[in-house]
Amino acid sequence: MKKRFIKISKISLILVLLVILAGSLVRMTGSGMGCPDWPKCFGYLIPPTNISEIEWSPNKSYKKGIILRNNGKLIVSKSDFTSSNQINFSNWKNYTKHNYSDFDATKTWIEFINRLLGAIAGLATLIMFVFSFSYWNKKNILILNSLLIIIGMGFQAWLGKLVVDSNLAPYKITVHMLMALVIISLIIYSIFKTQKNLNDEIIRDSFVKNLVSFTVLISLIQIVIGTQVREFIDLQYEIYGPNNKDKWLNAPNFYFYFHRTFSILILLLNFGLYYLIKLRNYSSIIIRKISFIIFLEIVVGIVMYYIDFPFLSQPIHLLLATILFSYQYYWMLHFKRTY
Repeated sequence: MKKRFIKISKISLILVLLVILAGSLVRMTGSGMGCPDWPKCFGYLIPPTNISEIEWSPNKSYKKGIILRNNGKLIVSKSDFTSSNQINFSNWKNYTKHNYSDFDATKTWIEFINRLLGAIAGLATLIMFVFSFSYWNKKNILILNSLLIIIGMGFQAWLGKLVVDSNLAPYKITVHMLMALVIISLIIYSIFKTQKNLNDEIIRDSFVKNLVSFTVLISLIQIVIGTQVREFIDLQYEIYGPNNKDKWLNAPNFYFYFHRTFSILILLLNFGLYYLIKLRNYSSIIIRKISFIIFLEIVVGIVMYYIDFPFLSQPIHLLLATILFSYQYYWMLHFKRTY
């Protein structure tokens, strides 16, 4: 059971990272409203592939909650019924949670896959909670931590619903991202606590501990500012469209310049930390990985700016930032203050 807990914890972490990657792909392609409702998609468990599937048809059975497009607006069925030769509006009511009614099959399925990955990740964390009871006598904290992960996943799903219902309200998207980082931190903590010979890996150095903690903090700030930059890019996308990427950064806002400048601070601070770790003869495996991820992150940022956001560059940029935060937080757990 304990080995299974460790394995499912790592699988859960990978799945949550994939959900973040898929979520970024959703935003990059403007697919956030590919499914106008939640948790279903146009009222279906399996989303439509053609616009004809969400248009009224005669002599067709409709289930309660099915959503159709009618004259550029969404309507939802009040109950189960079979349509006659003409539409009877007494069987339908207007969908009032938002007024977005566009349909694009590709965007719908991108959003659906994002949700599907989220559901699989949720199932994995549930299994993780079940297996955590193998630590009942020794590490009860893992049971509580696994329970918090499940609660976090449930809260994240609820936030996803709010994001859809609000037609992608910016601040809700930012909170959605921060909650994902909380879940990742909890999973990493579980993985860390299951390590063998844990006491041998803990480093008691207050100064380095504080410095590593500070790098975690500034990476978190950078991710939050990055979400603000992304929201700015989303607005530019709406203004100029996907075919005019060269205009998206014609007039960057304050967050863009802050984000770009802050990346230099992160680079210098972590390189300085790498030098300090080598000087004190600590293991440099993790800080080498962190430094390499920061280098890749900056390269991708430069590519986005100078080559006008190549396909998948934005999701990769966010994924690297999340992996960076994950490594830094995991490393921070190895340090303990000396009292």
